[in-house]
Amino acid sequence: LQRSVACALCLFVCLFTCAPVVPPSAAQGARRKPNVIFILADDLGYGDIGPYGQRRIRTPHLDRLAREGVRFTDFYAASPVCAPSRASLMTGQHQGHTYIRGNSTKVPVPGQSGAAARRLPLRPRDVTVAEVLKGAGYATGVVGKWGLGEPGTTGVPNSQGFDYFFGYLNQTHAHSHFPEYLWRNRERVELPKGTYSQDLFTEEALQFIRRERGRPFFLYLAYVIPHANNELGRETGNGIEVK
Repeated sequence: LQRSVACALCLFVCLFTCAPVVPPSAAQGARRKPNVIFILADDLGYGDIGPYGQRRIRTPHLDRLAREGVRFTDFYAASPVCAPSRASLMTGQHQGHTYIRGNSTKVPVPGQSGAAARRLPLRPRDVTVAEVLKGAGYATGVVGKWGLGEPGTTGVPNSQGFDYFFGYLNQTHAHSHFPEYLWRNRERVELPKGTYSQDLFTEEALQFIRRERGRPFFLYLAYVIPHANNELGRETGNGIEVK
């Protein structure tokens, strides 16, 4: 299996708990569940950060997260492209069972003999990790790139167990690091020209943590970097928009 593949490798997982270092009493344990923060970096190879052997690029904050959290050494993407790998991540199903198996699927066009490419959304019957944790009393949030449902479909995050969403719905839209707009829950948010989306994601993630710190929470933080800006690349031949 390739270690660094196009679109959606899930490279770094950190589990954090607000429980004290000393073993809590039974009553304390019943009151407090661990917070979960899942950080996904788009197109990052596992060996590109310090916890997994990188020596030339310094990643001190990620090194600390690995020391204080959990470092996984046997973790693989379910697919080499974006939507299906994220579908497997959210549903826990491998590609033999999950509904979304490609970035787009050919579907028949009514009244025509051909077929058109269409992005499939998650369905109402698809059970996500957010729905499971929400049922266990967790606040749930996703910040960053979603790619599993267009506006108005059953696949948007707020229909799939997430209390809060901020970011890109469409994976092609996510190829631009300086978008004209993003989505907050089901509402389109216009952005000032030149706004760097990844900085917004960091701030939104911190706000979610501060807002939900009084109860157990699950935050899925899906950065687009270091994925290249493909939209700019089509125009100029250079997909690196960020200086």
